[in-house]
Amino acid sequence: MLIISAKVFTLMASFTLLAGCMPAAITAAGLGGSAAMSHTLNGITYRTFTEPSPRVKTATFAALTRMGIKVVSTGKYENTKTDLVKARANDRDIEIRLEPLSDNATRMRVTAKNGTIFYDSATSTEIILQTERVLARS
Repeated sequence: MLIISAKVFTLMASFTLLAGCMPAAITAAGLGGSAAMSHTLNGITYRTFTEPSPRVKTATFAALTRMGIKVVSTGKYENTKTDLVKARANDRDIEIRLEPLSDNATRMRVTAKNGTIFYDSATSTEIILQTERVLARS
C-alpha cells in the first residue's frame, strides 16, 4: 500500500508542477503561431546590407539571373530614391525594393506573390540569400 501511495504522490506532484508551466507553454505557442501567421500573410522579407545601393542592385540582378527569374521592369518606387525591380518566375510576381539608408547601407525588401492573396516567403528569402552570396564573392 505504501508503494502505491508513493506512486500516486509522485504522479500528483508531477501534475502540480506541469500545471505551473501551462500558462508559459500556452503563451509560447501563441507567440509562435502569431509570428508564423504574420509571416505567411505578410510574405515580406527584409535585409539590410552594409553596401551601397548600386552594388546591392547589381548583386540583385546577378542573383535573379542565377535563379532563372526574369526581370520584368525597373524604376523608382513612388518618386523616391528607392529602386524598384519587378520580376516574374512561373506563377510568382516578385517585387524588390532597394532603399538606400546611407551611402554604405541599403535595405532590401522582397515580396513574392503567388496569386492574389498568397505569398511565397521561401522564394523571397532565397532571393535575399543569393544576393548576399553574390556580394560576398565580389
